[in-house]
Amino acid sequence: YNLILAQHIHYYINGVKNAFLKGKLDIKDKYSFDFPEIASQAEWKAFLNKFWKDTEELAKHIEKFDDEQLKLSFVEKKYGTNCQNINALIEHAYYHLGQIVLIKKQINQ
Repeated sequence: YNLILAQHIHYYINGVKNAFLKGKLDIKDKYSFDFPEIASQAEWKAFLNKFWKDTEELAKHIEKFDDEQLKLSFVEKKYGTNCQNINALIEHAYYHLGQIVLIKKQINQ
């Protein structure tokens, strides 16, 4: 389950990053758990490298926002502001990271 949750978190990080860069939101909730199977340690390591790279790129992009950019609409007005979406992305990641911690505790009992 931890693998699936990590991929799910990455799906949104990468999607929001791309939306900021391209001005278009290409992700959909219904696809947020559709991933190719990771069958080896090498594939897991490659996924983690992409996860960290995309996360760092998103963080660097957000660091450049001034207060006015944070107040602008995220892609379209119906999606709220950039600030609201950044906060939602953080809350989403924390929620699933909490699930990962609970799953690990259950496994290690």
